[in-house]
Amino acid sequence: MAMTPILLALLAITTSFPSPATASSHVYFTTLVNQTSTLLAAALDKVKLPASLRSSILALFASAYDSASDFPPEEIYVLWVKVRAKLIAPVLWVAVVLCLIMSVMLVLEAMFMSAVSLGVKLLRRSPEKRYRWEAIAGDDEELGSMAFPMVLVQIPMYNEREVYKLSIGAACALTWPPDRIIIQVLDDSTDPVIKNLVELECRAWASKGINIAYEIRENRKGYKAGALKKGMEHTYVQQCDFVAIFDADFQPDSDFLLRTVPFLIYNQKIALVQARWDFVNYNKCLMTRIQKISLDYHFKVEQESGSSSYDFFGFNGTAGVWRISAINEAGGWKDRTTVEDMDLAVRATLRGWKFLYVGDIKVRSELPSTFKTYCKQQHRWTCGAANLFRKMAWDILITKEVSLCKKIHLIYNFFFVRRVVAPIITFVFYCIVIPISVLVPEVSIPIWGVFYIPTTITLLNAIRNPSSLHIMPFWILFENVMSLHRMKAALIGLFETANFNEWVVTEKLGETLTETTEPNVAESISIKTLRDKVSFSQLGLAAFLLCCASYNIAYGENHYYVYIYLQAFAFIVIGFGYVGTCS
Repeated sequence: MAMTPILLALLAITTSFPSPATASSHVYFTTLVNQTSTLLAAALDKVKLPASLRSSILALFASAYDSASDFPPEEIYVLWVKVRAKLIAPVLWVAVVLCLIMSVMLVLEAMFMSAVSLGVKLLRRSPEKRYRWEAIAGDDEELGSMAFPMVLVQIPMYNEREVYKLSIGAACALTWPPDRIIIQVLDDSTDPVIKNLVELECRAWASKGINIAYEIRENRKGYKAGALKKGMEHTYVQQCDFVAIFDADFQPDSDFLLRTVPFLIYNQKIALVQARWDFVNYNKCLMTRIQKISLDYHFKVEQESGSSSYDFFGFNGTAGVWRISAINEAGGWKDRTTVEDMDLAVRATLRGWKFLYVGDIKVRSELPSTFKTYCKQQHRWTCGAANLFRKMAWDILITKEVSLCKKIHLIYNFFFVRRVVAPIITFVFYCIVIPISVLVPEVSIPIWGVFYIPTTITLLNAIRNPSSLHIMPFWILFENVMSLHRMKAALIGLFETANFNEWVVTEKLGETLTETTEPNVAESISIKTLRDKVSFSQLGLAAFLLCCASYNIAYGENHYYVYIYLQAFAFIVIGFGYVGTCS
């Protein structure tokens, strides 16, 4: 394996420490530095840095050690004990208490959602049992096609060279009377070649008798929200009752409308019917398998529980059918955040509308297979949700059209716990507070906070993903690494700093998924491109975790080093780009 030298260096750290009974603190300090230097050298070798840069980094590390050696280790240790007892321990104890409180909030929320979703499954409370559903009588000779409501299908896209044929073809193949459906391709492409290809594809389907409209804008103002809003302004949309939305990489089955629209026809208070996502490339690499675990939990637990208990959940932006009158009543599409779908859903529910999730209906889509693309997607989702919380918390509080129970659910459960607490606690507690606690024996963390709560959350996830049980350890480590990016995004959205409203379209591969792609292994890297290839923030955290784990072996009374070493290795692997596939 490519990472074998680094892994061996990690193992060397865990096995080469002398016994506390036979070694002085100076020996411990020297051994720690030597082993860390070995690990650093192995890591630099793997990324094939220029020789001059590699030598400079190792020389800088050696000089730092020489400077520290001027002070007797015994004196340093005595000073450290005083500082940590008087200054660090009180601060750390406050952090531990706050983290434990947030951990309890998170696990209670997970247990509630899992109990609801499992109850729905065990009691077989299918959507058809909760709401009226009847197949549309298409064989009525008197009504003919008029028995079917007029449906608009919107496909927003932006430079989607690899997938535009798949999405347009799937939409045009939907089983519905041709005179009762309009396919609307909203093309914001800036590449003239791609724009021409999309237009030609629309013309080809139009020549086959499909009612398809190719729409473009003069600019990309508002990104996807702006495109959807502009699309709803065309005069032919006024004759439509419902709108189905599919992102450019989504491919619905031909019976999608036949299975979803009846819920809207026979239940006048339902504004949205959301289908589940399926993934055509989930087995592409380990990272896509891990994504599938997280998204399956999102749909099977979060969306199902919200639909069953509060008739509300966050719209996923695609693979759903909206009642157009509900969109208009809620104020239409807005581009004030990067989660325009969630924004519309919250505003609609504040108007008293209900949402329905139908997990038996699956729509094929594509998962990001490169780590850089995945990070951009997660930043947009996390930052946008936190920013929407900032913008809508007061509106939720003062609305008079929903019950107090639903207000509490929206503010506390849906936004605060899931969109703010979850990304922050995952990183701060498991990647910062627990590792630091091994350096400060004056502060101990209860076993239920360190072990029982994360184990419970993992088991709740594993129950809904039994086929992925064997990769759950990798899921835990990967999610903890991603928590660094999600926490940063949540804080950016919450405080509206930096690029809080930046929209980056997720790269799709489409038909090229069938081609062979090599793992994204490290290649020869110049100083100029080093920043793009290596994540120094993740490698810095890895170094911090390695030091904490090594200290825990030398002086600690618990076995936190097992988890901390594994997490450090995960930060190293992902920090050097050993995850996902090549673009």
